[in-house]
Amino acid sequence: MKNSFGPLFIVVFFAGSCNYLDIVPDNIATVDNAFKLRSQAEKYLFTCYSYLPKHAHTGNNPALLSGDEVWFYYPYKNIPVFRPPENWEIARDNQNILNPYLNFWDGYKGGISMFQAIRDCNIFLDNIDKVPDMTSRERARWTAEVKFLKAYYHWFLLRMYGPIPIIDQNLPVSSDITEVQVIRQPVDECFSYIVDLLDASADDLPETILNPVSEMGRITKPIVLAIKARILMNAASPLFNGNTDYSFFTNAEGEPFFNQQYQPEKWQKAADACLDAIEASHATGHKLYYFRPLVDVYNLGPELQTQMNIRNTLAEKWNSEIIWGSTNSMASEIQAQAQAILDPSVGVTGAKTTGAHAMYAPPIKIAEMYYTANGVPIDEDRTWDYHNRYEIDTASLEDSLYIYPGYETAKLNFDREERFYAGLGFDGGVWYGQGKYDQEDLYHLEGRLGSYSGKSRGDQYSITGYFAKKLVNFLNVIQTDATYQVQSYPWPIIRLADLYLYYAEALNEVGGPSPESLKWINMVRERAGLTPVEEAWPAHSNNPEKFTSQEGLREIIHQERLIEMAFEGGRYWDLRRWKEAERTLSQPITGWDINQENPIYYYQPVLLFNQSFEMKDYFWPIREHDLIVNKKLIQNPGW
Repeated sequence: MKNSFGPLFIVVFFAGSCNYLDIVPDNIATVDNAFKLRSQAEKYLFTCYSYLPKHAHTGNNPALLSGDEVWFYYPYKNIPVFRPPENWEIARDNQNILNPYLNFWDGYKGGISMFQAIRDCNIFLDNIDKVPDMTSRERARWTAEVKFLKAYYHWFLLRMYGPIPIIDQNLPVSSDITEVQVIRQPVDECFSYIVDLLDASADDLPETILNPVSEMGRITKPIVLAIKARILMNAASPLFNGNTDYSFFTNAEGEPFFNQQYQPEKWQKAADACLDAIEASHATGHKLYYFRPLVDVYNLGPELQTQMNIRNTLAEKWNSEIIWGSTNSMASEIQAQAQAILDPSVGVTGAKTTGAHAMYAPPIKIAEMYYTANGVPIDEDRTWDYHNRYEIDTASLEDSLYIYPGYETAKLNFDREERFYAGLGFDGGVWYGQGKYDQEDLYHLEGRLGSYSGKSRGDQYSITGYFAKKLVNFLNVIQTDATYQVQSYPWPIIRLADLYLYYAEALNEVGGPSPESLKWINMVRERAGLTPVEEAWPAHSNNPEKFTSQEGLREIIHQERLIEMAFEGGRYWDLRRWKEAERTLSQPITGWDINQENPIYYYQPVLLFNQSFEMKDYFWPIREHDLIVNKKLIQNPGW
């Protein structure tokens, strides 16, 4: 039983309308015609796909700007070329109930109505059997794809809003008002419903895409299993598993929306799902990505090779690691936002005006997140000068693949792991690619006031002094005429390293540290040029036994995920499911003093914003209008 009205029900509130019910298109004949021929039904199939959120677009993806991973200058109202999307106001603690930012409940303020998406999926599933000129195999595949999409849209809402209405079928037009006023379901019921839909879709989907030209981005069985693993990892995590902080959050009958008893068996289900997804991905050719350079073109030593292994997991189209890439979400604008100006011979004003905005700025806390070159946190490394990390030092020839020799920069930028240099650009930092591919002659940044990579005009620059290099395809080039040529790529929604770290986490939660849990972390670390956990911590950490306890290994796995998945949207959701957001997202946002030319003054942390995160911020508010329209809806706590 889904609610008091019976086992099946439908959404009843949509943006911009005072009607309680909107379940069929205005022209019913159009729907009938849509399923008279295969060609028309295929268009409806693609309509169901069209609601997939644009994950690479900063204005549509909640995870890219709503947390603490990047920052912009403020105020920004007079920027002529580019301004941060409005949803950045969420990061600035300005979310609200009147017109919530990134409203995926009813489609306002940068969101897409996921309930509209679910409605169209239901229409498709109700009518696909009417199409005469299809094979049974193709019909089964299309049905499975839309079942997956229906599950994914429910999941997108569940992750954002917590308990949601389950929209299993569309109600007929004749339904009365009591039937169409939907209620929210407990989160465990929501998870079960979504997982059941995924299970129902998996077997009728292809293992791989056989026609890449026309079908890349469509759903395969490994995609279903990977997303199922992600969903069950969330179901097992503290936010959703025995969350007593929401004991008072109940339905009209007083039943809590969140199960109040921690259920350890959820971690075993998550671990099993992760292993199934990994095995299915391996069986279809997915493997950790390693950059294979054209020897005659790219002069790469082992250090740059490792950096390219990291950068191209994200930016190389359809590489071996990507399980699901989003073809409706091509990464182009986000690259321009992250691209630093590298060449002093290119007109800075012209270059920034035509594409390279250089504004996507990671705070100092993100730079501090990465390990030292020894593969342990900077505040644990016995040989790394943590307390003097903001002092300046001069790069030597030995640093030439990371920092320009003779350049003065912060100690924070020295002796870091390869993912630091692959992921971040900084003052004095070497930047491989963008037209220079010989390690003897590479670009480097100069980010101080008046420098070509720094604050040289009033509307486009990094407010922190750091740049999200990882997002930028190394083949992009700023031409001498100041045009910016971008190699776009489909945004990876989930990739293999994601699954490896999920699996390691689930195994640790099930039974504590084990050789098996360490195995999956270490494969990711090996690709990043780091020694295994069980070698790095005893050799370099002031907490050498940390990995031998469940709590210690949990902390290691969490940091490993935040580093490996940096700038891909994982941090935002992980901090929430771990219930660590109240601590991490309440830390000050700082950057270097970019208004200074002298390095002594430039390398002084400057407070940009006192960010705060409260319990209410774990879930989006439902727009006040929807609560007025449907009196049976209950607002999320704190809003």
